[in-house]
Amino acid sequence: QVQLVESGGGLVQAGGSLRLSCAASGRTFSSYAMGWFRQAPGKEREFVAVISWSGGSTSYADSVKGRFTISRDNAKNTVYLQMNSLKPEDTAVYYCAARSKAGSRYYREYEYWGQGTQVTVSS
Repeated sequence: QVQLVESGGGLVQAGGSLRLSCAASGRTFSSYAMGWFRQAPGKEREFVAVISWSGGSTSYADSVKGRFTISRDNAKNTVYLQMNSLKPEDTAVYYCAARSKAGSRYYREYEYWGQGTQVTVSS
């Protein structure tokens, strides 16, 4: 069983930066692939980024590539999402998720989810 808690969201002006954190419980964190997803009002949940259990492989949605960076610190049971050059269209609730298999871009394939953290980017 894995519990996930996101933090670091907030209000930022366009062009600014935020770093989201996701803290996981348990000693099995290092064996899980971790993903970030987001959901804006009235829209479906969409893939943002994913990182393998080892941290050696990452993948990003085209909309955030070059601006966002996913990383993990297994010793701290934490995954991060560094968000730079933020745009108003990045406004959404951001969720982290864990999967006890290889990473995936599909949210239905993840086993555990955090409660989400709000990111609002003003223009």
